[in-house]
Amino acid sequence: MSKKILVVVDMQKDFIDGALGSAEAVKIVEGCKAKIEAAVAAGDTVIFTRDTHGEDYMNTEEGKNLPVVHCIKGTAGWEIESCLTKAAGNALILDKETFGSKELGHKVSEILAADKNIESVELCGLCTDICVISNALLIKAFNPNIPISVDATCSAGVTPDSHDTALKAMASCQIKVSGQGTEPWR
Repeated sequence: MSKKILVVVDMQKDFIDGALGSAEAVKIVEGCKAKIEAAVAAGDTVIFTRDTHGEDYMNTEEGKNLPVVHCIKGTAGWEIESCLTKAAGNALILDKETFGSKELGHKVSEILAADKNIESVELCGLCTDICVISNALLIKAFNPNIPISVDATCSAGVTPDSHDTALKAMASCQIKVSGQGTEPWR
């Protein structure tokens, strides 16, 4: 029985409708929920990443370049959208302090080694042009021989143009892009 790992990247309040939210991000929530429900029904593994910063965020390299306080651990904006976590049940949640998560790359490798029925990894979430692309490329670096894909309809970038640019970059790196051009906000 063929299975996959679904990685849901940073679907947190601050990125959906909070400090760094956007109309495009709001529009992908229901699609992400349906994707998670389908993955759970198929027996797939679901992993959430959670952007996590401390009170000293503005003093970090990221804070100096993106001076918008967001995803401070323990705040409402840091929480993953509740309808998604409810849909996923007991999914693994990995906190990450920067765009890409080396821990995610290692965890995907461990899961692939333990379950030979997993044949692919799929990503969705926010933001396509920052954290989705970073994590897709990290997973690819850790696991170069597993098919990796990103669902454009369940991902959103900082802007629609930067979303498209990131999708093209991932496709150039042999990451399959599905749904491109059919995103719900177009």
